[in-house]
Amino acid sequence: MKRLVVFVGLVFSVVCLSVARGGAHGSATAVTWNREVSRIVFEKCAPCHNPSGTAFSMLSYLDVQPRANEVKDAVLSRRMPPWGAIKGFGTFRNDQSLSQEQIEILTRWVDGGIRRGNNPQMLPKPPDLTLKPVVALEPAVVVRGTTRLSRALLLDGVIPEAVPAGGSARVIAMLPNGRVEPLVWLHGYADRYRHPFLFRRPIMLPEGTTIRGLPAEAALGLISR
Repeated sequence: MKRLVVFVGLVFSVVCLSVARGGAHGSATAVTWNREVSRIVFEKCAPCHNPSGTAFSMLSYLDVQPRANEVKDAVLSRRMPPWGAIKGFGTFRNDQSLSQEQIEILTRWVDGGIRRGNNPQMLPKPPDLTLKPVVALEPAVVVRGTTRLSRALLLDGVIPEAVPAGGSARVIAMLPNGRVEPLVWLHGYADRYRHPFLFRRPIMLPEGTTIRGLPAEAALGLISR
């Protein structure tokens, strides 16, 4: 019995020592800039947050570390990246908003000590920020309020033309057969970050389809293929 007590005591001591060391030096499960966070930042933030961009640079740990709490607050409130629509209402191929998993990773990183990571080999390659030719997306139709389409349209996306500041608009297409297609749920959209919402798959809207959900003072461009 005495030997068993001594053995249990030794095991307990080893476990406590391991936990203490893990807390002091980090662990394989700790979120770090090198391993997880840089990948999210390079994909979602770098197009604007770079030395030649429209906001402060986020291309290195030293750029981000002093602003980590500011970044956490911005992503938790979904102010950044400035997508301007409710996730899950419509599916878009150019969605630049963060997934819930990505938000949780960034939050854990900040709350866990804003670790850089010990292995620089884990860093991904810097993003290619070469300016790409901008393809003009001219809407085929601009709708306001409730609008009935006078012709069929293969809808590739939508682009806000006029959205009241701080407004919200849950826009749908009501097809003649009664089927409803969710288009976009604008929320927190800012004109200074104007961008299109391009569908993952185009939507066929027959003649007679009604676009609903836009306030009278708002306008939405319908982009066709």
